[in-house]
Amino acid sequence: MSTNTNQFPTQELDDASTLSWSTRIRGFLICFIIGILLSFLGSFALFLHKGLGIFAVFYTLGNIVSMLSTCFLMGPFNQVKKMFASTRYIATILVFIMFVLTIIAATVWHKPLLALLFIIFQSIAMTWYSLSYIPYARDAVKKTVMTCVV
Repeated sequence: MSTNTNQFPTQELDDASTLSWSTRIRGFLICFIIGILLSFLGSFALFLHKGLGIFAVFYTLGNIVSMLSTCFLMGPFNQVKKMFASTRYIATILVFIMFVLTIIAATVWHKPLLALLFIIFQSIAMTWYSLSYIPYARDAVKKTVMTCVV
C-alpha cells in the first residue's frame, strides 16, 4: 500500500495495473471498432420482421462498448471520475437512463417504436455527453440553437 493518504485504494489499483501506451491504443481501437460494428450490424436487423427491437439492442450495446473503449485511454477509475465530474454527471446519467430504457423497451416491453424514440434520445444524450469533453462546445451548441429558434 502506498503511504500517500490522499489516494483511494481504487487509484492505487489503477496505478498498479497500467498498460503500455501502445496496448492502451490497441485496446481502445479494438473496443471502439467492436462498438461501431455492433451498431452497424444492428442496422441490418431493420430489414427483418420485427427487427427494430434487435436493432435497438445492438445499437445500444454498440454505444456502451464504444463508451467503454475510452477506459483504455485513461483507465477505468479515472474514466468514471471524469464521467461523474460536476460538468457532465447529468449528461452521463441521462445516457445511462436512455441505455436502460432502450433495452427495456426493445426486450421487455416489446415496443419497437418506443425503443426507436429512446434511441433518438440516446443519440442526443450521447452527443451532449461527448460535447462535454470539448471546451466550450456545449456553449456553442446552445448559442447556435437559440439563434435558430429565436
